[in-house]
Amino acid sequence: MKSIERCPWPSDDKLMIKYHDNEWGVPLHNDRKLFEFLILEGFQAGLSWRTILYKRENFRKAFDNFDFDKVAKYDRRKINSLLKNERIVRNKLKIESAIINAKAFIQVRKEFGTFDKYVWSFVNGKQIQNRFKSLKDLPARTELSDKISEDLKERGFKFVGSTIVYAHMQATGMVNDHLVRCYRHKI
Repeated sequence: MKSIERCPWPSDDKLMIKYHDNEWGVPLHNDRKLFEFLILEGFQAGLSWRTILYKRENFRKAFDNFDFDKVAKYDRRKINSLLKNERIVRNKLKIESAIINAKAFIQVRKEFGTFDKYVWSFVNGKQIQNRFKSLKDLPARTELSDKISEDLKERGFKFVGSTIVYAHMQATGMVNDHLVRCYRHKI
């Protein structure tokens, strides 16, 4: 039986393979999930995605399943509780930015109807199909992620540098960065 060929970054890690095969690069149009990835990508700054992925369920529990309306209302007591939660990344700036981002996310929804409409407008509602042959070809950021990052910052978002935004674009399928030899590239 011939094994399928996929991008090499999941290695032989079962959770990373599951994420690669079922989520990464799949166009996502659900505001709560878009918010989840935005927050998780911010928490990833300086860490590996594997670290975040293995804590993802803990993050979901800690952050009310990424209900942005609830997260926007977190107070000092909730922040202190999160800072004591050993099952997530306990970084005060990142936790506070999640609350700030929830508030900004709600404002974007008020202006555009959905965050989905807002963020996907940068790619005219269509996934960018890249044709990279090697992991070394994948950019950490692009002119487009620079533009989105700048716009998010102007709207009050935190932890949305260009590299974080590009990772968000990859995760939510705004770009297809599966290598051309990967079976997911064609899907």
